[in-house]
Amino acid sequence: MPRQELPDILACHLSVLFCGTAVPCAAARGHYHAGPGDDFWRFLHEAGFTPRRLAPSDDAMLATHGHGLTDLAKRPLSPGGVPGYDVARLVRTVEACQPRWLAFTSKTAGQAAARGLGHPVPGLGPADWQVGGADVYVLPSPSGANRRRDYDGRPSRVDWWSELCRLVQEADLRTA
Repeated sequence: MPRQELPDILACHLSVLFCGTAVPCAAARGHYHAGPGDDFWRFLHEAGFTPRRLAPSDDAMLATHGHGLTDLAKRPLSPGGVPGYDVARLVRTVEACQPRWLAFTSKTAGQAAARGLGHPVPGLGPADWQVGGADVYVLPSPSGANRRRDYDGRPSRVDWWSELCRLVQEADLRTA
């Protein structure tokens, strides 16, 4: 029987907790962002979050780089095929591990969380609200289905990921 959900990859005081909308088909692969054409691991490396490009099978190592992974859809799909987003669980997770940033890995994830928390729906980039004390940043989806020419005025998706990495590094310098 395939795995029904992916376990969170967490540690206390992460720099960034990345949160997507993983659904049971992703869990069946056994690793985050393991689908064909998913650029998550490439973007992490190119933006500067990791010193080398990790593979989906390396996802548990992400916490050693100060980052974690979770998702909004721990529950199975509803009968209508809609993911069961659990924003309350996300808030509890963020409060427990206290990351500096919560980065949604798609507009869909950021918008679902915003609606669940009563915040304005965010675009890409930093949001003007927090979740569980963490600053919020919305990234363009790394999915292969999200390849187009314009990403809210930027030439590539990795530009947004690089901006978040710069913000994380600047905050690290201020607190050092």
